[in-house]
Amino acid sequence: MPPYADAIASFWKGRLASGPRASARPSLSHLLGNASVPFDISRTRAQAETLSRAIRGDGRHILLVPGLMASEHRMEPLRAILNAAGYQAHGWDMGRNFGPRADTLEKIDARVDAIRRTSGKPVTLVGWSLGGLYAREYAKFAQSKVGGVVTMGTPFSGDPRANHAWRLYQLVSGFPVDTPPFPCTREEKPPVPTVALWSPRDGVILPECARGRAGERDRAIEVDCTHMGFAAAPEGILAVGKALEMMAA
Repeated sequence: MPPYADAIASFWKGRLASGPRASARPSLSHLLGNASVPFDISRTRAQAETLSRAIRGDGRHILLVPGLMASEHRMEPLRAILNAAGYQAHGWDMGRNFGPRADTLEKIDARVDAIRRTSGKPVTLVGWSLGGLYAREYAKFAQSKVGGVVTMGTPFSGDPRANHAWRLYQLVSGFPVDTPPFPCTREEKPPVPTVALWSPRDGVILPECARGRAGERDRAIEVDCTHMGFAAAPEGILAVGKALEMMAA
């Protein structure tokens, strides 16, 4: 056996370990439905002006946090429409999301501080999938700086393995899905207004894990889109606008 075989085995063990079996996962047909995302983006581009008019922005600063393996470019359709609608939406300036690091919340804190220098007001966080977990935990970390949290297909409730993404998460982050590198209480509601967007067609995250239970979030909105469509499809973008309006009411 090569002398480096043990090191290779150790590297992969923590990333691909199966752990407890999830009781359920999204259907394969819904997972394959995510292939429609180019069509979703095309529809959003064609309807951009109509979508921006349908959302009533109030000038709030919004920080958009991408999902696992997604970059800020992936959030651009949502950001452009929110800005056109009257919000001030910002990217997170941390590149592609390769999973959590020990300093992830501190880096988000620095980004929020930079945004707040222009207004001094709390920032609302909108996080897609894993990005929503960051947003929820950051709101617990720095409550006074956060005006609210909107999650899009974020698995903050139930079994952290009840999805088709946890093995990829462990592979790219190097951490077990139930032991992130910073303090995390997924099911505990942040001490700010929270709205959870979820879809029965979510083929990546089990819908009930993204919907959450009473006490884990303030409100939940059902959205007719795929997991990839939350930040790209007209239905997902309109739902974000609705969630933001709820927080202002």
